[in-house]
Amino acid sequence: MHHRSKIALAATLALGSLAGEAALAQQAQPTQIERVEITGTRIRQVDAETAQPVLKVTAEDIQKSGLTTVGDIVNALASAGSPDFSKGAVLTSNREQGGQYINLRNLGSLRLLVLVNGKRWTQTVGGYSDVSTIPASMIERVEVLKDGASSIYGSDAIAGVVNFILKKSMTGANASVYYGENSKGDGKTEAGSFTVGAGDDKASIMVGFNYNKQGTVWAKDRPETATTYGPEAPTASLGLGPWGRYRVLNAAGAPTGSTFVLNHTGSYMGDGTGTDSRNPANYHVGATTADNFNSTSQMMFTSPTEQKSIFTKAGIDLSDAVRFNTTAMYSDRSSTRQVAGYPLQSTTQASYPVYIDKDSYYNPLGSSVVGAGNGQNLFFQRRTIEVPRVTSSNNKTYHMDGSLEGDVTILGKAWNWNVGYNYNKTGGTFLSTGNINLLNLKKALGPSFKNANGVVQCGTAAAPIALVDCTPFDILGGPSASTADALNYIMSTGQGTFGSVVKSATADFGGELFNLPAGAVGLAGGFEHRKVSGYDRPGQFEQSGYSTDLAAKSTSGKYSVKEAYVELNVPLLKNLPAIELLSINLASRYSDYSNFGDTTNSKFSFMWKPVRDLLARGTIAEGFRAPTLSDTFGGGSQTFDTILDPCDTVYGAAKDASATAIRARCAAAGAGGNFRQLNQSGAPITATGGAQGLSAFQSGAGNSALMPETSLSKTAGLVYSPSFVNGLTLTLDWYDVRIKDRITAVSANYILGQCYTQGVQSFCSSLKRDPSTGQLTNLARGNANLGQLQVSGWDFGVAYRLPKTSFGQFSVKSDFSYTDKYKIKSTNDATSRWIDYGDEYPVYPVKGNVQVDWSMAQWSATWTARYYGATKSTCGATDNQCNRPDGYFQGTEGAGYNRLGTQIFHDISVGLKTPWKGQLLVGINNAFKKKPRFNGDADASASLVDPDLPIDRFFWVRYNQSF
Repeated sequence: MHHRSKIALAATLALGSLAGEAALAQQAQPTQIERVEITGTRIRQVDAETAQPVLKVTAEDIQKSGLTTVGDIVNALASAGSPDFSKGAVLTSNREQGGQYINLRNLGSLRLLVLVNGKRWTQTVGGYSDVSTIPASMIERVEVLKDGASSIYGSDAIAGVVNFILKKSMTGANASVYYGENSKGDGKTEAGSFTVGAGDDKASIMVGFNYNKQGTVWAKDRPETATTYGPEAPTASLGLGPWGRYRVLNAAGAPTGSTFVLNHTGSYMGDGTGTDSRNPANYHVGATTADNFNSTSQMMFTSPTEQKSIFTKAGIDLSDAVRFNTTAMYSDRSSTRQVAGYPLQSTTQASYPVYIDKDSYYNPLGSSVVGAGNGQNLFFQRRTIEVPRVTSSNNKTYHMDGSLEGDVTILGKAWNWNVGYNYNKTGGTFLSTGNINLLNLKKALGPSFKNANGVVQCGTAAAPIALVDCTPFDILGGPSASTADALNYIMSTGQGTFGSVVKSATADFGGELFNLPAGAVGLAGGFEHRKVSGYDRPGQFEQSGYSTDLAAKSTSGKYSVKEAYVELNVPLLKNLPAIELLSINLASRYSDYSNFGDTTNSKFSFMWKPVRDLLARGTIAEGFRAPTLSDTFGGGSQTFDTILDPCDTVYGAAKDASATAIRARCAAAGAGGNFRQLNQSGAPITATGGAQGLSAFQSGAGNSALMPETSLSKTAGLVYSPSFVNGLTLTLDWYDVRIKDRITAVSANYILGQCYTQGVQSFCSSLKRDPSTGQLTNLARGNANLGQLQVSGWDFGVAYRLPKTSFGQFSVKSDFSYTDKYKIKSTNDATSRWIDYGDEYPVYPVKGNVQVDWSMAQWSATWTARYYGATKSTCGATDNQCNRPDGYFQGTEGAGYNRLGTQIFHDISVGLKTPWKGQLLVGINNAFKKKPRFNGDADASASLVDPDLPIDRFFWVRYNQSF
């Protein structure tokens, strides 16, 4: 069993003070100031300021931003890091692609808890909460708790909590339409919503309909994104081309000797015509630039999505003291991604190699060309650009909750209670095309002959295979020689289903125990029982390994958890010299999981006002994150990772002659001397960005021995609202989060770095190399509890509503975050050291926003500046993309870095309210059209440009109408 050490709390003893009290007497609630629940505490209170730093985003902020989803809004906050799943990571094969996920403090989306009205939102099998399913039209505000809160909410709340607060009620209706597009005419966004509500204080209902469609941006349409390394190095990372290549096989069946490439016209864009592939004289030795292919030309830069949803919210008073509330939601999201045709070769699946048979009619060294019985089997390479790979997915999300809540008076004290049930379900299907059926490919490349009708047919003249059962494929002839029948025969359609269900029953209570001289002692507590189950089932053919669609196994699992928490708020002193107010808050939560055991997490926080204008606050909190279903039960799959082999003597860590220890480890593994890593075209890599491997690696396997991550969070801050400057508030908060036993899906580059650069032997066991070439042939990576992570820094905020003038009302808001440390220790081994990535992408050492609002009569305007501070990234292919070649960069362990300077994006919007309850908003995001720039570590598949930053000037218009 897993049991956490506790912060000693007296809060649990407070429950005992209720024992022996008189029987409850339900009475009419006395008139009092309304108390509300703030994210981060279950104790209702009057003061909006708490001991925890909470940032609020209003519905008005969402409207004025020109963004259509709350995910985009929250990810633009200063404390939010780069999203876990980029809009441009079209090669990513996870089921989350197309959704939106929040990454607070760069701690990862899995370490952030998403709530809607204080209740857990839907989660995928991987544990991610897609906030794009939450309709913006129903939101009153978003509260972002930038502090650990496992003691209140349980698992996942390590980085913090994002709580989407919905409108309580409305009378009438509201409609909104939106359209926007880049100045180049792509990336079109269409959105619309209609919300209607009716009722009064006793009963109310709201229904909202939402539609959002975001169009495609193709990489080929801008010079900055048309090639991997941009216009300065258009040929730096070309992949395998569409023109056939072959090598002969030795007696052992391995390829040997020179690579012969078919002669053709055209360039590396895949245009042109190939010569007769059966003629051995029509080949040249070795691949030239024109023989390769710019795979980016067929890839989406950002993928399209379309989402429809309906959301209802209702409440009714069952009596003067009991109310029933319910919400229900259905969302349907479709997304598509396209990448280049498959880079096919004989050993794409090492367990099922496919060669050009010596008796194939299209074999240039085959029996039909060189004479009966003298043919040779051939190893081949060729990209099937005729059929790009396309994956379409459909995701349906369901949410329903119902609760009874009430107020009672116990011994003259106000108490509240709530019991409810929360049901979340998400799931869907995916369909992929453009991959190869290797069983059919082997037949298509097997024996074939030209029959009496002049048609090439599978089999032999003595034993023909019917034309309807097999179509020969001239694979070396390139796109100009392929036929629709042959492509249809060898292509495979992949499919699968996935889904997860989270059910939880909750009971909460809160109220006042007794009065102290400084105020009432507040208590809250509750219980929760949660069941989680899920699955991810690729099609049987995809699981078989007979497809280039990367073999994968099914994921299926479930667990349950029982939890109880208690929270105590104690006002200690007030109205004393230097102590206007002093209070403490204590909380603790016990969780018992069916799959790993139990854990207790506690929290202490304080508020101190030395004077009325100044608030000092601080917290210390334990936290944890339980393994997700895929962490524990994941089936795993093959993947072609992009890697930089440390043993490469030109771009890898072994390039430095003084790196004797690294070179010795590489040599011992068979990659010594002048070893060069090869890309998929068979040529040595040309940049520190590395290249996709020649062989598929193994990734994502679950680990049943995983334990929870544990964390310790600390915050300390000041809130200053000077009485002599009405409307001004300044905040300054320090934070420090330390995570142990990290659950991490280890990257291929991380394993290679730990093995060869750091010399951590435990990471070397999963690596295999070809004994003759030294090239990596296998690498297994999955989930593990590995090492520690520490993040610390400062948040600074300013909010000032200026006095109204004859020129209108002005207000200013500013929110900045500074990351002081982002340190990782890879393992708990003594040989493992702390490495600080605090100034390396995707961490921006400084990120912030400044917003100026103006309003006068029916007019309004907003100017926003989004600030991204300078950071380091991996070097590229030119001097301009490696402006610090001698600098030390942790990401590639000293191989130089490219300094990315500060970027500021300016957004402008103007609004006009009409006499008929309408509002027109028009805006320009990235108004000064700052162009995209090369980023060697960008989470993108087409080109090394950050797809989550603006790539163009974006124009938008929105119209709202109330009825």
